[in-house]
Amino acid sequence: MSHAEDHEGTRRDFLYYATAGAGAVTAGAAIWPLVNQMNPTADVLALSSIRVDVSGLEPGTQLTVKWLGKPVFVRRRTQEEIDAARAVDLADLPDQLAENANIAPDADASDENRSLDESGEWLVMMGVCTHFGCVPLGDAGDYGGWFCPCHGSHYDTSGRIRKGPAPTNLPVPTAVFVDDTTIQLG
Repeated sequence: MSHAEDHEGTRRDFLYYATAGAGAVTAGAAIWPLVNQMNPTADVLALSSIRVDVSGLEPGTQLTVKWLGKPVFVRRRTQEEIDAARAVDLADLPDQLAENANIAPDADASDENRSLDESGEWLVMMGVCTHFGCVPLGDAGDYGGWFCPCHGSHYDTSGRIRKGPAPTNLPVPTAVFVDDTTIQLG
């Protein structure tokens, strides 16, 4: 093989690699906007985590905030409400899972697994009925918790379904205390 043929092979290889590299860069530049448009927008990212000031919430009252376009109930329960929720036999519940994003998905629906703190004073739940997505009324229903007037679902003081067509408990979103008076959702 002559030196000229060896040189031609090298030039040909270079042209193949250069063309493949240019094609890869062009394909990446064309595909990136399509992939990037699937990322959440800035307004969605801004709302993915909010802080709620609960310093003015007295025992026995509830605050409703909007998070990710849905109502969230933040309730500071009285000792009577906590006692009523903890006295329930789990075998009597239609849905025996906690529905709590803070703990294991298969945890039981005990009040301890649904409340935000160990004392059970704070309860944070999505304020959307699990039947058809209506917003239940607080301090109502047969169990002293929430009542959805649309189709008659009754929730107890821990947000667990007790009677009516709703299939599951009110879900508990990811929430933590960041200080003594502020809860962070998300």
